[in-house]
Amino acid sequence: MQYFTDTGKSIDLKEVNRAIESAFTDHGRGLVQMPPKIYITLPEGDFRTMPAYLPSLSLAGVKVVNVHPGNPARGLPTVMALTIILDIATGTPVAILNATKLTDMRTGAAGAVAAKYLSSKKEVVLGLIGTGRQAEAQYQAISQELDICEIKCWSRNSLHAEKFAQAITDKDARSVPVEKACDCDILVTTTPSRAPVVMSGWVQEGTHINAIGADAAGKQELDPLLLKRGTVFVDDLSQAIHSGEINVPISCGIFTPEEIAGTLGEVVIGMKKRESQDQITIFDSTGLAIQDLAIAAIAMRNGRAIDLPFP
Repeated sequence: MQYFTDTGKSIDLKEVNRAIESAFTDHGRGLVQMPPKIYITLPEGDFRTMPAYLPSLSLAGVKVVNVHPGNPARGLPTVMALTIILDIATGTPVAILNATKLTDMRTGAAGAVAAKYLSSKKEVVLGLIGTGRQAEAQYQAISQELDICEIKCWSRNSLHAEKFAQAITDKDARSVPVEKACDCDILVTTTPSRAPVVMSGWVQEGTHINAIGADAAGKQELDPLLLKRGTVFVDDLSQAIHSGEINVPISCGIFTPEEIAGTLGEVVIGMKKRESQDQITIFDSTGLAIQDLAIAAIAMRNGRAIDLPFP
């Protein structure tokens, strides 16, 4: 068995985007095994287990990932992860990967794939609500698919937003009030909020939204009226209903599963699409285990490994 320690280094972002796009293709065609992730609640956070089998890559495995919002104050990442890859013939563990950086990258890639297919424009103003690690991953991945001409960012901590904007030296990037950040072509939300931070009236027609932050029951970032105005695509129906951006509006009876337009996989294979330039499209991302297998395959090809005896 091999342990990959430096995953995320020397990985080409375009390669990651294409691998994640391929995984969504398989998902759209019903070619994967992937039960909904399982949540364990802890006093200050939670952890999830995410198993899957991706036949196109001959990969099976499971990721264990935590979300602890208080970790940055301790000098630790909010999200940390470990992926175990199993031999599909024998079930023998063949690899363990430090998947913390990989989780950032594969989530960013999902947003990039959604933006590629659902954006109404190829040259875009990017709005970022939240300026942490995932905001950076979304920006980097989306920039591989679309021409970003301007970046508007907002954080509850204005110093964080200003630091984020200053770090981007090759674009017109600046910290702005939240409603100004929503005046854009591609809006990305990456906060841990449990109450809407984006109001419907702030979002113009034709905007595409990547709703990333709501990844557990009770979380939400978008005004439910925005879901009613827009066309909602999810990564996976079961997970989104339980823990995506739509979970709170569904539990309150404001939004129904029948109003979901489809999955990103169905968009990628051409079954579903943006219908007009003025349509507001929303990608509700919860994070899929098949994404973790797809990026693990890249990491195992490119990373350095330590051999560990097993059994």
